[in-house]
Amino acid sequence: MSTLTQDEQEMIDLVRDFVDERVKPQVREFEEPDIYPEPLIEEMKKLGFFGLLVPAEHGGVDVSTAAFARVTEEIARGWMSLAGAIGGHSVISYLIKTFGTPEQQEKYLPRMATGEVRATMALTEPGGGSDLQAMSTFATLDEATGEYVVNGSKTWISNAAHSGIIGLLCRTDRDAKPAHKGFSVILVEPGEGLDISPKIPKLGYKGVEACTLSFDGMRVPAAQVLGGEPNLGWGHMMRGLEMGRIQVASRALGVGKAALEAATTYAQQRESFGKPIWKHQSVGNLLADMATQLRAAQLLTADAAERLDSGVRADMEAGMAKLFASETAMKVALDAVRVHGGYGYSREFDVERYFRDAPLMIVGEGTNEIQRNVIAAQWVARSNEH
Repeated sequence: MSTLTQDEQEMIDLVRDFVDERVKPQVREFEEPDIYPEPLIEEMKKLGFFGLLVPAEHGGVDVSTAAFARVTEEIARGWMSLAGAIGGHSVISYLIKTFGTPEQQEKYLPRMATGEVRATMALTEPGGGSDLQAMSTFATLDEATGEYVVNGSKTWISNAAHSGIIGLLCRTDRDAKPAHKGFSVILVEPGEGLDISPKIPKLGYKGVEACTLSFDGMRVPAAQVLGGEPNLGWGHMMRGLEMGRIQVASRALGVGKAALEAATTYAQQRESFGKPIWKHQSVGNLLADMATQLRAAQLLTADAAERLDSGVRADMEAGMAKLFASETAMKVALDAVRVHGGYGYSREFDVERYFRDAPLMIVGEGTNEIQRNVIAAQWVARSNEH
């Protein structure tokens, strides 16, 4: 596992304290009525959470991917929705830092570091899901004005109503073969020609909205194409998704650890047949498996983060981490309910929330069925290189 710097460890400790002292006592105020947690978001801005992946020269914290993963895990341990509030934002920060023109970096990164401007990414379409190459949203260059005219729709876009930048993946060359060679990421600022729907009702992941974006002839300056050159967006976004999937794996770890912590505490307090229930083999075995699986998920996630930090391709490792961590979080959340017995089904205990939040990581950032395809393809390709 990567060795964190002292500053990075101090940031993680700061996040842990913020979660324990500020988030956990207030979660129910926002989660149950599904209210956007503006006071907590404001505190996160002041603490620098929105600048985690922004370079120091632009006012950011500039932590490693390994540290970013740990921070995300801690936030999700308190409330997964808050980790979602910085998820897409951090991916777009990473993309602008890595591929943006100097003008784009100067324009956006300082304000993104403070949270003054928040960002989200828009990939999924109503009819496409994880099949990104089937997307139909397109942007046509109007050479007379130097603007792209955007038409199409995206759905399940987190933080859509609170974002000042939308990292939109769309077609800029509809004749390209294969299709992905005609994709671009355009940095869209909400305005005329973009309609943002009311929030989509969800099983879990409350507080933070997910919306549908409808583009109807929206005009965006050509200078807003990430990196300044069109038709490179597929490579850009695939690199961004490596970071995104590590972030989702870390969210899953946070939910899983919260569920394990709750189950461990309850199993020591609750007694049956004259002893704490963890001493009954059926419950003790659940705790042992939960702890072991989460440890394995943490190591996979750390390995993917270390590989991304080294600058080499990490899509297989990030996919493995996201796949295993999310499936583990789902199992651990269910087992935490089992440990609590009937109380686990009650909204008086937090484990029911963990059980509602866990499925998002299985279907988000590319479904786990797609992750398996990515892993298999990369495994075969790398095997043939030797």
